[in-house]
Amino acid sequence: MPTPINVQLAPQLKAKPDQTKLGFGQHFTDHMFVMDYTEGTGWHDPRIVPYGKIELDPAAMVLHYGQAVFEGLKAFRTEDGRLLLFRPDQNMARLNRSNDRLSIPPIDGDFIIHAIKELVNLEKDWVPAEPGTSLYIRPYIFATEACLGVRASYRYLFMVILSPVGAYYAEGIKPVRINVENDYVRAVRGGTGNAKTAGNYAASIKAQEEAKEEGYAQVLWLDGVEKKYIEEVGSMNVFFKVNGEVVTPELNGSILQGVTRASVIEVLKSWDLTVTERRISIEELYEASLNGTLEEAFGTGTAAVISPVGELNWGDKKILINNGQIGEIAQKLYNTITGIQNGSVADTFGWTVQVETVKA
Repeated sequence: MPTPINVQLAPQLKAKPDQTKLGFGQHFTDHMFVMDYTEGTGWHDPRIVPYGKIELDPAAMVLHYGQAVFEGLKAFRTEDGRLLLFRPDQNMARLNRSNDRLSIPPIDGDFIIHAIKELVNLEKDWVPAEPGTSLYIRPYIFATEACLGVRASYRYLFMVILSPVGAYYAEGIKPVRINVENDYVRAVRGGTGNAKTAGNYAASIKAQEEAKEEGYAQVLWLDGVEKKYIEEVGSMNVFFKVNGEVVTPELNGSILQGVTRASVIEVLKSWDLTVTERRISIEELYEASLNGTLEEAFGTGTAAVISPVGELNWGDKKILINNGQIGEIAQKLYNTITGIQNGSVADTFGWTVQVETVKA
């Protein structure tokens, strides 16, 4: 039997937001999951409590040395009222890989999935039913020990908060314009690029801001050594269809091992399409665009699932992809994976986990 989770109900529930105007990460549910870690005791005191502020000592080590990791997954409401999670075991496995890189104690992934199911079940009325909507789930861990010493903390807080979110594309899935980053570096091998840690995202904000000022929606990161090989698009992994072959950057230690990325690869292979994980240079893509063999490009991630790319800006060179239109493979992938997530497409892969059957 799993460790009992103490539940403290909120004395007053919030008004639910308009499901047609949710946005992303702007609304939060009535409760959250919390668990403590103390050196010598381990993870303890799992509880669901009212959503609210937390208290930190000014010397909490996360504020000074950045020991913080997180995950992102979603719960979906099906037409028949079921609540589904999408591959939560993969998120827990990645969370523990991030923990290991940041010297944070590992968590019991099965227990955390159990806790997430308990929390989502409690907050089931917050899971939206509008097409394209979902309940975003954010598990995270950070160091809480009060100490100004450069070492791993002896205390941590694990939390899960929930946020009902709208469709990532308010007007439908459309290709985006992306700037190839030549100045800033996201990560290098041996660094923390393959960990989902807060510092990686802080380091990416400057390039993202500058790209938006130039009218681009995202940043395409190149490797941090030669500034030559493609790594990621913003907070997503990236795929290209070149001369009939789907290629994606290989996991080299500086690229995040995306859950959607892995799912896309499995789906493509089930369609008998060739998928290759290897190094891809921006020069190779440019040449492919000139000779007409660059057919599609798209990013993959939890938030958007599939984000088609219509144009890359590389210095003074413009790489137009599929005439700025969404490609056949990207559209089919989007329909298939979102269909599996919301229960409208048969889950032949065994990826979804049911929380509970509830009224639609």
